This record gives sequence, C-alpha cells and structure tokens, in this order.
Amino acid sequence: MELRQLELFVAAAEERHFTRAARRLNIVQSGLSAAVRALEQELGAALFVRTTRRVELTAAGEALLVEARRVLAAARAARDAVADVQRLARGRLAIGAPTNLPSLRAHLDLPTLLQRYRGEHPGVELRLRQAGSAQLLRELRDGRLDIAFVAWAGPAPESIAMTKLACDPLVFVCAPSHPLAARSQVSLARLREEAFVEFHQDWGARFLTDAAFAAAGVSRRIALEVYDRPTLLALVEHGLGVAVVPRAMTALSVRARVVPLRVVPLRGTVPHWTLYAATPDGRPVSPAARALLALLALLSPPGRQAAGAREGRLHLEP
Repeated sequence: MELRQLELFVAAAEERHFTRAARRLNIVQSGLSAAVRALEQELGAALFVRTTRRVELTAAGEALLVEARRVLAAARAARDAVADVQRLARGRLAIGAPTNLPSLRAHLDLPTLLQRYRGEHPGVELRLRQAGSAQLLRELRDGRLDIAFVAWAGPAPESIAMTKLACDPLVFVCAPSHPLAARSQVSLARLREEAFVEFHQDWGARFLTDAAFAAAGVSRRIALEVYDRPTLLALVEHGLGVAVVPRAMTALSVRARVVPLRVVPLRGTVPHWTLYAATPDGRPVSPAARALLALLALLSPPGRQAAGAREGRLHLEP
C-alpha cells in the first residue's frame, strides 16, 4: 500500500465519481480505476459499489477512508517537518568543542558564534558537548555530533572532513626559576631529562607533542597528567614539571599576569597545533551544521582557509 494509492482512493471516495476524481488529480480516469482495483486486490475487499452514475463506499471503504485520511495527514506533517528543518525553522544542532574554550578565544569565539546563530535561527535547538578531540571525532563519526571543533595533528581521520581554522606553533614553558628559563630557544633533545606536565591522551595538543617528540627520537617522562589548561600552567608555574604547548594556550595567562611562566620558542622545525571544524565525510552535513559553518566563515578573519577544505586520511580506532 502506497501513499499515492491512498490519495487516489480518498479523492474517489470524496467525489463519489471516478471521472471527477481523476480530473481533480489531473490524471486519466483509467489510471485511477486501475489504482483502486490494485488496492482492493491487496486488501482483499471491495472498497466501492460501482453504478453507472456514481460510486458508493462499502463498509470496508468507509473504514479505510478514516485511516487513509489520518495517514495522509501524518505524511503531510512529516513533509512539513522536513521542510521546516531545511529552512531552519526548527531542528537540532549537536556541537562538540574542546574543554579549553577560553584559551581558544582568539581563534574560536564559540559563545559569540552560538549567540549569533541563536539570533538568526531561534527554532534550532543547540546542544554542546565538551571532550577531548579524539573522543569528539569518534562521536562525530558515530553520528552523535553534527560538527566538532577539534585540535588535530596530521591527516584527517577516516570519514571526517576537516576545515582549518587556526594554526599555532608549539612553545616550551617552565617556571621562572628553571635553568632553561633564560634561554632564547630550546631544542626538543635538550628536554630529554625533564619531568613533564601533560594533557590527557584524548587532547589534540597531547597527540601533537607525543608525535613531535617521537619524530625527534626523544623519549620523555610524563610526571603529571591533567585535563585542563589552568591546572597544567599552575603546576608548571610551581616548578612541578615543564610543558610543551601551543603558544595560544600561554598568551592569555602571560598577558593577564596570572601565571608568571617563561615561554621559550622551540629550535628547528617547529610543530604546529591546528584547530579544525570537523564534519562528516560520506554522509550529508545537516542544514543546521551548514548554516553554522557559513556563519563561522562570515565571522572569521581574512585569510582563513575556505570552508570544505579537506586534509588527508588516517583511520581512527573506536
């Protein structure tokens, strides 16, 4: 049983005349008659009593008419709901973001972005999920998120499209009393014997520093592992370890004179921390997510990589 069959049946039942019903639907009368006969055969019951002048509904036809109208009304409501989502009159947008949003504000002012989005699309329900980049990418791949802002190094994960938003070099940070605090530059090899304060392994910054030390052939000792930037910087400030972090993560604290850290550039080829907007690759991006990307491009400073740019591929294990 198809919706079109029900539409033809309802028209015939309301007109009580096949020719008038066919004219109303702009089809030939024989086509309508054939559709009604096929429906009767499928249901195993006569729906009309046919005479030379008009048709009347049988008891089975009367029962079907009530339900057919309900089904067609539900189908219209479903089409209207989809149309509303397409034009963003309603819907839902699930967003993933790093936990260190304050330190990313120079690159991604998410509160302002979402405020602007809410103003333009008040019918769209916003949901925000904060976690490490690896976890956010898994949830995006599994369909639990529509878009995720992640820090990532290297090729894009499989089935994920990445739009580059910002790029920042790694720097060495230590307490003012540390022997390397007065250096103008420091190499990764020089840090071999240091105790490190590090982010959790789900963080994109941790992934990048692990990869940088591995590429340099330098092993290191991670003494303390944390989930947030303020804790990491405070532990470094108190001399409990050193860290290699994106420069953007130190700028706010140094400028505000909250954490008296020493920030030392790295020597040689410096790895860069990169912030991306990640969306599904291989399945349609939702209209709500497309609208957020368009607004992000509008609010972005000149020179930012165009939306939709893709990086390489790297399989992301579950």
